[in-house]
Amino acid sequence: MKVELKPTRFGFGEGLREIAKTKTNIIGLGADITSSVSLDFFAKEFPERFYSFGIAEQNIVGVAAGLALSGKIPIFSTYAVFSTLRAADQIRISLCYNNLPVIIGGAHAGISVGPDGATHQALEDIAVMRVMPNMTVISPCDSNQTHKAIIAAIENIRGPVYIRFGREAMPNFTSFNLDFEIGKAQTLKQGNDITIIATGHLVWEALEAAKELEKEDISARVLNIHTIKPIDKEAIIKAAKETGKIVTAEEHQIIGGLGSAVAEVLSENYPVPIKMIGINDSFGESGNASELMDKYGLRANNIVQLAKELLK
Repeated sequence: MKVELKPTRFGFGEGLREIAKTKTNIIGLGADITSSVSLDFFAKEFPERFYSFGIAEQNIVGVAAGLALSGKIPIFSTYAVFSTLRAADQIRISLCYNNLPVIIGGAHAGISVGPDGATHQALEDIAVMRVMPNMTVISPCDSNQTHKAIIAAIENIRGPVYIRFGREAMPNFTSFNLDFEIGKAQTLKQGNDITIIATGHLVWEALEAAKELEKEDISARVLNIHTIKPIDKEAIIKAAKETGKIVTAEEHQIIGGLGSAVAEVLSENYPVPIKMIGINDSFGESGNASELMDKYGLRANNIVQLAKELLK
């Protein structure tokens, strides 16, 4: 089956534009790269509700806090390295401490940003955001799910939300009919021998890995953890009890990311053998997005190899 390729950032822009038609208190805040992060979808349709601040991320967070206190729903997006790491202090104090309903879009996240290199590849953003009190952290797997995530965040969350998404065109494989609930994992494939728990772009690679394992009579369950915080403890524990082994996969540092979050759940509730796919305590580099995914071991074949090692 041929799968459409579409950047997850497009889903962010399309979803925001859709819900903004009925939620007139939504305000868009840009940081000089409006079209690059797909905020232009909103800005072109609602120019009177969009403000570009230039490269001033800390200032934007302060303004977003003020708007939220005034009854607005501010949406701020720029590259994830800047929206989370550069503005971390302001996010912690102005947004999280006050538990304000501000949506932060972390665009161009992960190694697949490609040629922009290490300075623009957010590989620590999940770790930084999930440690913030009151912060909800969402990492959708494709464009359709990013579309649904921004709408769900605006409709259901009353505190700060971080939504992580990418730059390059990636498989857009989930259906709009697939239920999306913040905090609830999705079982995309059933299996009994091992569970692959993935997030973001690595969910597709996990599904491809499960297909390859099936050829060797290995039944792999695939869980899409689109919400890193609050994480679906029930689904993780259930998978551990029923399959006995876990592989996690993420386009992020292993330290502090999805793998760490899953390990925290298992260590307290139902310890089982676990292996992790991700960036192993290093920076990225410039290169073609696909080549970087290969070099840093973020492909289906890497998941297959680790799963087979664990099964031994």
